[in-house]
Amino acid sequence: MKNDSTTDLEKTSIQVIERMVSLLDALAERPDPISLKELAAATGLHPSTAHRILNDLVMKRFVDRSEPGTYRLGMRLLELGNMVKSRINVREAALDFMRSLHRKTNQTINLSVRQGDEIVYIDRSFSERSGMQVVRAIGGRAPLHLTSTGKLFLSLDDSKAVRAYATRTGLAGHNKNSITDLAKLERELNQVRTLGYARDNEELELGVRCMAAGVRDDSGRLIAGLSISAPADRLQEEWLEDLISTATQISAVLGYVPPAGMPA
Repeated sequence: MKNDSTTDLEKTSIQVIERMVSLLDALAERPDPISLKELAAATGLHPSTAHRILNDLVMKRFVDRSEPGTYRLGMRLLELGNMVKSRINVREAALDFMRSLHRKTNQTINLSVRQGDEIVYIDRSFSERSGMQVVRAIGGRAPLHLTSTGKLFLSLDDSKAVRAYATRTGLAGHNKNSITDLAKLERELNQVRTLGYARDNEELELGVRCMAAGVRDDSGRLIAGLSISAPADRLQEEWLEDLISTATQISAVLGYVPPAGMPA
């Protein structure tokens, strides 16, 4: 059983942490250095209390003292933020969201990344009830131009890079639906750029259709594609909204913030 002195100590410790966080939050809201007086007013702390906590934060490099009496966020926060970022990988961020989307659609959900002229499947959520045999296992590869996720990545390339890709790969096809003509591929990629998502209409595997939306990191870079694969006669258009929403949620976990004026 805790005695009163232990309880009081815990309350004091929690209070110090709360005050420290309130000061960091106040600093985060201002792009320019802020004075002690302004910080005290913003946090409701007595100036002497704010000054004492700020001194401790300066010593630990969580806060920088730009000049006497003014403060801004310190480099230690950037260092810690980069450590957190490095430890969050796209598979970890996506897993729960992929499972949720699979439960909603009962179809195979793929997470893929680009490596050179191919995509690589790095994770998948599926069940036997989907009615579709998984052809490519995790770690499997497929050409960019034959897959929905691959088209997302290709759509970021300029026309010169797309032509170079076509030259390197020969735009080899897998079946009668495969896009093997450069002009047709360019039209398809223009559509992807306009719509913001991509499709595979039985171009990789006969009987299988896919739709894909992009996953972006905190810098806005496309780092993966999230796709739904389903038997061609079962793919439902209403899943597209769920797919885009799920990809957006994964991107948010990775720190992506859409530019102003764009939908979240």
